[in-house]
Amino acid sequence: MNLPRSTYYNKPKNDVDDDQKLIDRIEAIIEEFSGYGYRRVTRELHRRGDPSNSKKVLRIMRERGLIRKPKRRWVRTTNSNHPHRIYPNLVQNLAVTGPNQVWVADITYIAIQYGFVYLAVILDLFARRAVGNAVSSNIDTTLCLEALRMAIAHRNPPKGIIHHSDRGVQYASHDYVEMLLKHGFRISMARKGNPYDNATAESFIKTLKTEEVYLWEYRTLADGQIRLPFFIEEVYNRKRLHSSLGYRPLIEFEELFMKTQNLCPTVLTAAV
Repeated sequence: MNLPRSTYYNKPKNDVDDDQKLIDRIEAIIEEFSGYGYRRVTRELHRRGDPSNSKKVLRIMRERGLIRKPKRRWVRTTNSNHPHRIYPNLVQNLAVTGPNQVWVADITYIAIQYGFVYLAVILDLFARRAVGNAVSSNIDTTLCLEALRMAIAHRNPPKGIIHHSDRGVQYASHDYVEMLLKHGFRISMARKGNPYDNATAESFIKTLKTEEVYLWEYRTLADGQIRLPFFIEEVYNRKRLHSSLGYRPLIEFEELFMKTQNLCPTVLTAAV
């Protein structure tokens, strides 16, 4: 058969159109979720009705320069050399079966044009939802207390809930411990120099840095005070797909759990 070479080497027009539609969908997802890798982009495509496989998505993202490599700086945020009481680790090997059983707290830094700003965050360990956060130019107890007050106001936690953190002076301070005890928390602290004891908080910080902080130029404290809470609540909590939850958003996962327990989702969000 004397067929033209284009029969073998040129893609049919329909295939080209389909590829362009997929490219447009991928770019729309990346515009909304700048830090997504190809796996989460693929899952988001599936949620939007596009069955494209991950290998094809990876190829397109590589060809179009949509895979970003973040720049990193390191700053120490934990000072465990202090005279305050150190509490035992209560969460090691603990099975968490629902919301408001264990909260984990941590602090991280964000580089700005001249120095750093600091973020204190509190996560509900069950679904890893961020329930409290605060941003400041000072890494002190006041910063952590602000995040804790926000979490308590939003979730109205029951007596006996565990609060887990590292051994940093902010979390061991008199004012912070007093607030925890006042609201009926059981206090838990990680072992010294063991990041795995607070792995969920470390994972959150990695996500925050990779998918938000490293992709944008934070210049001032005001930038952090605006962008960080927005990313945490509107993207991380409400839209981002979490592999540990079957590639569902956190709020969707919590709502599904509450329905299976015949509970009202508003029980978890008293003041949100």
